[in-house]
Amino acid sequence: MNALATSLQIYFTTFAHTQRDLSANTITSYRDTWRMLLKYLSMTLRIRADALDFDVVTAPNVTGFLDHLEQDRGNSAKTRNTRLTAIRAVLGRALPDHPEHAGTIVQVLAIPPRRTTRPLVEFLTPVETDALLAAPDQQTWTGRRDHALLALTIQTGLRISEICSLTFDDINLGTGAHIACTGKGRRQRITPLTKSTVTTMNSYLTERGNHPGTALFCGPHGLPISRDALEHRLAKHLIAAKTTCPSLAAKHVTMHTLRHTTAMNLLIAGVDVAVIALWLGHSDTHSTDAYLHADMAMKQAAIDRTRPPGVTAGTYQPEPDILAWLTSL
Repeated sequence: MNALATSLQIYFTTFAHTQRDLSANTITSYRDTWRMLLKYLSMTLRIRADALDFDVVTAPNVTGFLDHLEQDRGNSAKTRNTRLTAIRAVLGRALPDHPEHAGTIVQVLAIPPRRTTRPLVEFLTPVETDALLAAPDQQTWTGRRDHALLALTIQTGLRISEICSLTFDDINLGTGAHIACTGKGRRQRITPLTKSTVTTMNSYLTERGNHPGTALFCGPHGLPISRDALEHRLAKHLIAAKTTCPSLAAKHVTMHTLRHTTAMNLLIAGVDVAVIALWLGHSDTHSTDAYLHADMAMKQAAIDRTRPPGVTAGTYQPEPDILAWLTSL
């Protein structure tokens, strides 16, 4: 077994779990990145994957792999940067143990990430939210479950991974009703529940007790609902919601869109950005600042508050005779 294979085994069997305590999703992402990298290098260099060593994990080869992701696989710049982070993580851990490959490893670690543009946050309006919540068929068990799940998600802003991992022990519907979860970066947080959400969840939990397992939201056999199944259920309900709310057809709605909706509802209600960051489990307010750019009504209100005294509010309309207007200046 060569040095690269040894370093990969040490990282994924020991370091990632015991020293870094990385989440299962992060470890899976890092593993998949290295599998794709080794397959790419094996195909490009015509070397067996088990014979690849640090001497072929060079900056030009890694850059070629990253370009392959964008150009051939159609990955975004954000995905490219995520793959680069995974490569750096393993090489950074291996560097002290293999000084003979320091020159090659340092050059890879110096590869800059691709600059990206952050799109405007997409969220649901109150009318669109009501249409989505009304879409599940509440004559069926799955429909009542989906309605409760969507209502909880829109009110709390939990991530899809956090929703899927909830158990009975994470919800308290008594005094000080709240939901507890362990989110991104192992950060634990508690999110309060509104009276309407408590009512919905009380009704749901009464029926949920007839199914096995401890997952808060489960499938027919009591197993936790998966991420793919959850997105599939959302897509199905969106089709129904679009019949009553046509504006949904112009939006790409995912479970993360519901999280954005939570943040925008809080922001429009006047909640401070720092509090919203805590609510969503952000490590700082930089991630939350994106919501400040999303709502045009808030920006229009800012313009209205800063107009000069004596100026009537409204949209600017030029004079009908523009030449006469220019002459009068």
